[in-house]
Amino acid sequence: MQTHPSPLRVIAVYAALVVVPVLGAVALLSADIGGGHLAVVADAGHATHHPLARLLLAVVTVVGACKVAGALVRRIGQPPVIGEIAAGILLGPSVLGAVWPQAQRALVPAEVLPQLNVLAQLGVVLFVFLTGLELNLAALRGRGPLTLVVSHVSIATPFLLGVLLAAAAYDRFAPDGVGYLPFALFLGVSLSVTALPVLARILVDLGMYRTRIGTLVMTCALAGDVTAWILLAMVVAVVGVSSMVGVAVTAALTAVFGAVLFAARPGLTRLLTTTDPRRIRVAVQVVLVGVLLCATVTERIGVHAIFGAFLFGLVLPGDSAVGRRLHDTVGSLTSMLLLPLFFAYSGLRTELVLLGEGGMWLWCGLVLALAVAGKLGGAALAARAMDIDWRQSWQIGALMNCRGLTELVLLNIGLDLGVIGADLFAILTLMAMLTTAAVTPLVMLCSARPAQADPEGAPVQPRVPSGTQEGQVAGGGMDGDHGLDPRPLDQPADGHHRGEADRQPRRQSAPNRPRGAGRQPQPRP
Repeated sequence: MQTHPSPLRVIAVYAALVVVPVLGAVALLSADIGGGHLAVVADAGHATHHPLARLLLAVVTVVGACKVAGALVRRIGQPPVIGEIAAGILLGPSVLGAVWPQAQRALVPAEVLPQLNVLAQLGVVLFVFLTGLELNLAALRGRGPLTLVVSHVSIATPFLLGVLLAAAAYDRFAPDGVGYLPFALFLGVSLSVTALPVLARILVDLGMYRTRIGTLVMTCALAGDVTAWILLAMVVAVVGVSSMVGVAVTAALTAVFGAVLFAARPGLTRLLTTTDPRRIRVAVQVVLVGVLLCATVTERIGVHAIFGAFLFGLVLPGDSAVGRRLHDTVGSLTSMLLLPLFFAYSGLRTELVLLGEGGMWLWCGLVLALAVAGKLGGAALAARAMDIDWRQSWQIGALMNCRGLTELVLLNIGLDLGVIGADLFAILTLMAMLTTAAVTPLVMLCSARPAQADPEGAPVQPRVPSGTQEGQVAGGGMDGDHGLDPRPLDQPADGHHRGEADRQPRRQSAPNRPRGAGRQPQPRP
């Protein structure tokens, strides 16, 4: 039953049941001011300087600076990761802290660094999980001797040069209490890394993602990524224990953990292979819990949390509906919010002012030269030794020399473990930025002829990077020549030894077939 009370009645009821109770509460609270309780609360609020507000301001500053810098460097043909790393350095003590320290303390105060570090580490764990999710280990089978040789040389050669560098740099850069073995292992791994996600982004931008060279370098980078995380786990194990028995126990526990995950792979694949939206939503939540649990297990074992996240991603079906949902949702959160915080935290730890002391720039030049010689030179010479012409060999070497975000993750772990100091951390960070920034110019320098798509299938995983349309990958991301020879990569440069498919006559198209209706190349199983 509807009623229509008069306006005076509404006002009277509201005043009696709302205004009077509010006034009474205010009177009671005001009467306690003399007791000092409210003053204590106010003082406590001023003493803490609004920690949540300061953290939110730091997050806004960091994310905004990284995205602006990433957009700027993309305009000059560089991957956004270069600008995001540079933004982190600009916000740190090397630039903003030296030029305007008051602004740095206001925007990114020291009090919020622990919270930023926690968020950054969560971002790294999720990033490494997505890296494992996007890898396809089946792509390592049947790729031929060329891929085998190039991938192994591009790991072994820079690793050897890193160990030799450690012999010369140990007395100068090794922190107190760090043995030669973990120091040398870490430098070897640092020089051997190829950043798979950044490389995929560069190949898309260059229109080379589905070319023969793109297929080759993505497969080689896949092998390098797996090897790098395994070697890093060895470094963490060596640093975390005091005897070789402890190292053996840690390695055994890690092997058991990995074996359990891979044994559960068929069951996980069946569980996550679904197209029901409700089950997909539940599966995404279960996978996220699994990531954190696996990261916790390996952290307790002693090989760092990222290794558990990487292994868990490796055993999941990345090409399933659940995998795509994880890539879209978790990948967006990670790339838009958490990884910029990691870049900023890394930049705040990068003190470029240390490079002005005692011939440090000479050491920086030596590290850069060895990194380029081992990765670019090693991969190029290996490709040339397998009868690839020099132009394409140099392109392969330049692409394999991409380090980017993966290198930065390794360096921060090394600094946290105390394997390297702030000076060597700054040198290696600068090396990672320069080698990644040089990839696109060097590839373009070797360009001569337009790229051809690989008729034998698309490159290995990862899938198309987040934010890229499939058409961009298939059709090429940038205009211009990229110097890809139409011959297969395993054919000698003199043009002889053609395969059976080359000797057969080309099939004529049907006269009534519509233009452009030919069969598309099918991926290799």
